[in-house]
Amino acid sequence: MTSPPASVRPMSAADRPVAERLWLMFRHDMADYQGGLPSPDATYHSDRLNAALADGDWAAYLFTSGDHPVGFAFVRALSGPARVLNSFFVVRGARRSGIGMAAVRDVISRHPGPWEIAFQDANTTAVSFWRRVATELAGQAWTEERRPVPHRPGVPPDVWISFTA
Repeated sequence: MTSPPASVRPMSAADRPVAERLWLMFRHDMADYQGGLPSPDATYHSDRLNAALADGDWAAYLFTSGDHPVGFAFVRALSGPARVLNSFFVVRGARRSGIGMAAVRDVISRHPGPWEIAFQDANTTAVSFWRRVATELAGQAWTEERRPVPHRPGVPPDVWISFTA
């Protein structure tokens, strides 16, 4: 059975409960690469989620396939020199279906200009995905560098891809 194509739309206040549940899945997945346990109430820190839904310099997008939520993207620094794709998530059941690539193309097209995207070397799926995204959107005109993670000296540096779209 083939999933319907994904659609991307800005999140609204009514989407908060869905965003919070997707956030838990995202943070759970990221614990494989960034470590960390949930809080005593079984949640993860949600400062980025809160900022994405409330700060005017952020944009939050929900991905759906039919009536099913399948992921999200949080973009920050909308007024800065480069937009930062701060968080990007596709649920496991929708991965490798083309939904992620279609969603990231849509999100980036809404904010033309310079972009930066961070990921972890240990997340080999993300490494190949983000390099493919950069190549599809910018050809060979993209760069990659490793930067220390602020306030976390014991973790490996993040990989940052930069390009203009």
